[in-house]
Amino acid sequence: MIPRKAQYETIQLLEEFPAVAVLGPRQIGKTTLAEEIATTFSPAPIYLDLESPSDRAKLNEPEAYFELHKGRLVILDEIQRVPELFQILRGVIDKHRRQGHKNGQFLILGSASLDLLKQSSESLAGRIAYKELSGILISELSIKDQDQLWLRGGFPDSFLARNDQASLRWRVNFIATYLERDVPQFGPRIPATTLRLLWTMLAHSQGGQLNIAQIGANLGVAAPTAKRYLELLEDLLLIRTLRPWSGNLGKRLVKAPKIYIRDSGLTHALLNITSIDDLLGHPVVGASWEGFIIENILSCLPIGASAWFYRTSAGAEIDLVIELSSKRYAIEIKRSLAPTLSKGFHLGCEDIQATHKFLVYPGKERYPAAYDVQVISLVDMMNELKNS
Repeated sequence: MIPRKAQYETIQLLEEFPAVAVLGPRQIGKTTLAEEIATTFSPAPIYLDLESPSDRAKLNEPEAYFELHKGRLVILDEIQRVPELFQILRGVIDKHRRQGHKNGQFLILGSASLDLLKQSSESLAGRIAYKELSGILISELSIKDQDQLWLRGGFPDSFLARNDQASLRWRVNFIATYLERDVPQFGPRIPATTLRLLWTMLAHSQGGQLNIAQIGANLGVAAPTAKRYLELLEDLLLIRTLRPWSGNLGKRLVKAPKIYIRDSGLTHALLNITSIDDLLGHPVVGASWEGFIIENILSCLPIGASAWFYRTSAGAEIDLVIELSSKRYAIEIKRSLAPTLSKGFHLGCEDIQATHKFLVYPGKERYPAAYDVQVISLVDMMNELKNS
């Protein structure tokens, strides 16, 4: 098993809050993370898989069940299956707090975003903390594993497969399972063929600007319907939209967000890319690398940081803008061991008054470039932001 940095962060939250929710797509490692956390608790936690009828039956009288196990951490897996539990947890948490059990009462695992669960979880405001579990990050591995992680993505079973072909088979089956079983439970019935076409379109246009009208036309549905499909995939933590920076500069700024499939391995599976050689020769290589870098960086940002991209109609462009306290990071991403910066990046840095300027590349060394730009590896960039 690969040690996850989220484990320490989740334990820390359990020491501070009565309930902690760990959110992430299926098969990302939430249950394994919970099992590792459970080994640090005494007495041993109670684990309930809410997809199991026998475990759900134990909660026919949830207040009585939780009272029976008062003082023990209760792990509730796949909470989106029983969202009505959120209403009950509020009273249980408050009762246990009055009895002296202030923190570490519930560890909740869910395969959907806070936006999808928020109607049910609003009653737990002030009682619950949220932690999003990403796929495996390069900072959790060795730098020599970077290309394999990029190719196969961060799902543990995909990354750890015995070879590239086995990894691809896992991802292809994962996509089919999501299309046929998992996505329909969260919203109105969407034809699997339509969703597969949508995913494939997004893979081909990885990192492109969102054009909902065009997507709807290609799918043969109205634009509002296409928007609902995209929102559902985003709520399931499968795609990410990166908003354009919108400071008051008096310039003509691009307004459409950029859209990424969050896991690079899924992007490659949808495009039938099996090996690193196939990937390096594919037209999506640059956009795929950019999405891989952005997902790793965003997964390690400190609380309070916000992320954007910057582009004007005049050609100024920055791949990623991070705002954190009084600092403004301009980050350019290049898939080259001898990277060069465009004039548009320098113009963008002037426009947004960037305080820190970086170019992330595949190499290991860190060195200065012109105009106060630091050329830096992905791992060093993540550490730079995390320690800000």
